[in-house]
Amino acid sequence: MALARRARPRSPISVPSGVGVLVMRGSAQRTHLAVLVATLALACRAGSRPAPGGGLRVVDDAGRTVALAGPARRIVSLSPAITELVFALGAGERLVGRTTWCDYPPAARAVPSVGDGLNPSVEAVAARRPDLVVLYRSTLDAAAARAFERLGIPAIVLRQDRLADLARAAALLGRLTGRARAGDSLAAALAAVGARPGPPLGVRLAFVTWDNPPVVIGGGSYLDELAALAGATNVFHDLPAASAAVGLETLAARDPDVIAVLGDSGAAELPPFARRPEWQAIRAVRARRFVVLPGSLFGRPSPRAALAAAELRRLLAAVPR
Repeated sequence: MALARRARPRSPISVPSGVGVLVMRGSAQRTHLAVLVATLALACRAGSRPAPGGGLRVVDDAGRTVALAGPARRIVSLSPAITELVFALGAGERLVGRTTWCDYPPAARAVPSVGDGLNPSVEAVAARRPDLVVLYRSTLDAAAARAFERLGIPAIVLRQDRLADLARAAALLGRLTGRARAGDSLAAALAAVGARPGPPLGVRLAFVTWDNPPVVIGGGSYLDELAALAGATNVFHDLPAASAAVGLETLAARDPDVIAVLGDSGAAELPPFARRPEWQAIRAVRARRFVVLPGSLFGRPSPRAALAAAELRRLLAAVPR
């Protein structure tokens, strides 16, 4: 899941997210109750139970049962979001493999890369001798999950598209790493962040992830959540999918105040399509009202979601209108 980048292949899960458990300072009794309910619900949904021989057994997001003899000690993460999550759980030293997109926290870069996260090299992953492989739930990863199963390597398939997905992943991985308390705490923190939209900013934006054909972010995505947390409105929130191709005339008719794109560094460079004649039909393009979002912070659900929402709000408030 990355935006407006052609220099290297786009990461379908975008690039990794944050480190550190969010400390939630509740002020209202209703917020505390919501956090408690969310924690209990996530713990139940995680569905961990002792496996025969004193190990752990959980059910992943593909409905597969994953059993470990004991807490995972050698983990290969095939998702930037999961890499960041493992560090946030305090288990970063157990990572023995990551994707080329796993760039946060900085310590993740010292972990050997096994290549891409989607349709991964089973041989490269197996060479790291993992006792747990974490995959993004995708049709591209289904064959890899079956291959690891044949090799006797435990593999867990997890959704990572929204904050609720990451909260559940935190609860599950907390159990599989023997850090259940940290996992439940992080899950509750993520649930609490997602439940608090920001004060209305009065900005309507469109996230453009590709230009030919135009692909925009819909309501089923983390970026749509971030827009709400920042107090903004995604003009394609009504699209149920995480992303969808639309015509330029549709984009012009929705008339966003600002167009957001993801970049590798967040440098304020206009995307190439901003200069193309056909894109001038869009008012925000003509007025050069763009925000460029660093993929490492914005490209996937993350324990840094509150930081990302605050930064998005700051960037949008700074765009002249």
